[in-house]
Parts: sequence; structure tokens; C-alpha cells
Amino acid sequence: PVYVHCGSDSPGSSPFPKAVCPPPRYSLYARTRLGYLFYQRQVKKARERYPHGHSVPQPYCFPGVKILPIPVLSNNYSYLVIDTGSSQAAVIDPSDPLAVQAAIEEEGVMLEAIFCTHKHWDHSGGNEALCQKHSSCRVYGSALDAIPRLTNPLTDREKVTVGCLTFEALATPGHTVGHMVYVLDGGPFGSPPCLFSGDLLFLAGCGRPFEGSPETMLASLDVAVSLGEDTLLWPGHEYALECLTFASLLELDNSALEQKLQWAVQQRQEKRSTCPSTLGEEQTYNPFLRTHRPELQEALGLWQAGGEDPDAFRARVLKEMRRRKDLYQAT
Repeated sequence: PVYVHCGSDSPGSSPFPKAVCPPPRYSLYARTRLGYLFYQRQVKKARERYPHGHSVPQPYCFPGVKILPIPVLSNNYSYLVIDTGSSQAAVIDPSDPLAVQAAIEEEGVMLEAIFCTHKHWDHSGGNEALCQKHSSCRVYGSALDAIPRLTNPLTDREKVTVGCLTFEALATPGHTVGHMVYVLDGGPFGSPPCLFSGDLLFLAGCGRPFEGSPETMLASLDVAVSLGEDTLLWPGHEYALECLTFASLLELDNSALEQKLQWAVQQRQEKRSTCPSTLGEEQTYNPFLRTHRPELQEALGLWQAGGEDPDAFRARVLKEMRRRKDLYQAT
């Protein structure tokens, strides 16, 4: 896993309750300049290894709006969202400012806003350079996260308009204390809502709860699910193959999962992007959205105790699943 900057705190203090104390490597990158230096090294290596990006993205166009995934670093996605009528645009999580700027110039648009899901450098590292180049650009995100160049702190359910585009910020703590996701209202364009999920939710996966408990992460995942089955999911990373393979070890008889894995294998063989999926799809194969399913609970060897709150039990299921996923990643 990638460990990156998470802001600083005073010597000897910790913003994390003991129950959710992050791993030492994470803390090392969170509280020292090493995080930023590591990010810079990531960018340099990725530009050399993937001069045209790690994946072949497919732009999505609806009447009046264009969504352009930008493959950056070794597996991140930034997203350029364009109001095609006014040529005003917003970018979500600009990891590599050169790649984002190249897309802005190619599309011939004006960058009005940066939406940061969270403070980690692989999602916010391009803020400074882009703000220097686009002086009127505003940076949005949670004040609870140490987001570089933050100009407009947002609260839960707050809405921001860029041209004809309306984004709603939703507080989804867990991965970081101030993690937010952004939902583009598709109504004016005749499209489904679009969820830019950062490190909350991936195709068949979810982010590690570095700064939150399983209960916190579960509540944030439930916020995402509540958006509706037709919502398009635009995740912060290309993790589909790894996540689907892990999920298939838990649910051996899930036909939807098997079909999606076969599709993802073909996509990745051709270096094609696997996003977007839909939240309806995700609920058929993403184990982190299936904590309520008896077959998954049984596969993990977990049963609800008498009198145990259903959500408390689901949080236990999520915690065990996350533990196994971390072990799977380490092998």
C-alpha cells in the first residue's frame, strides 16, 4: 500500500484514538516531509514507466457534460469534469499536475475548481502547481484534512456550482478524518448521478480505514449506497482486478462476481480502464457493500450474537474482511 502525507500535529500528541491508531509507516509519512518526497518520487517513476498513463480511459459524454478520466501515477485516477456549454471545468484529485494540465489544454477549458477527496499527496499533490497556473481556481475539501492550498472548506451536504455543473460534498470519514466524496447532479444533463469516491469506494473494494473505526467506515459506505443503484462510480484508483480476485476468494458461487472478474481480466489485458461501474452493480459483487449478506458472513466464519446490534455486527464483518484484504495485499 502507499503511505502518504496526512498533515502534522504537535510533538507527542496524536489525533487518533487508540482503537484506530494507524500503522507506523503511515504515521511516518503523515508527520514528516518524507510523505511529500515519496509522492514526488512516485510521480517521477510513473511518468517514466507510463508516459501515456497506466490505462486507456474512455471519456463519458452526456448532453452538456463531459467526464474525462486521467490516469496518473501507477494506478490513480484524476477526473476532469467539463461543462461543455461554457467550457468551464473542475478537476477531482489532481495527482499529477502535468497530466491534468495537458488534459485542460487539449480540451481547451478553463479550470475553475479543484475538488479534493482527502489530503493524501496522491490525491492532492497537484493542487499547488495548478493554482499557480490558474489564479482564479478554487480548492474545495474538508477543513478536517490538511489539504494543500484549500481555499473553500466544505461541510457535509454543501453544494458547489461550476458553470452548469452542481456538485454535492458528502462527508465520508474513515480513510482519513476529513474524507469527502463528490456527487455530480446528472439531472440537468439527462444522466445518472456521478459519484467521485476517492479512496472511500473502489470497484469491488474500499479504502483502508487509517483514521477511523470499522463503524465509521461502515457508516460512510452506507452513505454511498444510499445514492441509488444507477449512480455511476468513479473511483480514485484502478484496483478492479486485485479487488475482484480477492472478492472471488470469499464468494465462490457469485455469478455476478465471476462475470465481472472475467470482464476485468480482459479490460486490463488491453490496459483499458475499468471505470465507471454503478452502485447497483457494486452491491452484487463488492464484499465491502455486502456485510449484510448471510453467505458472506458465513464465509468469514462470523455469526451475529444474541442481542447484538445489526450495524455493530456488520462493522465486525467489515473489520474482518478488511483484515483479510490487508493480508491478501501483503502476499
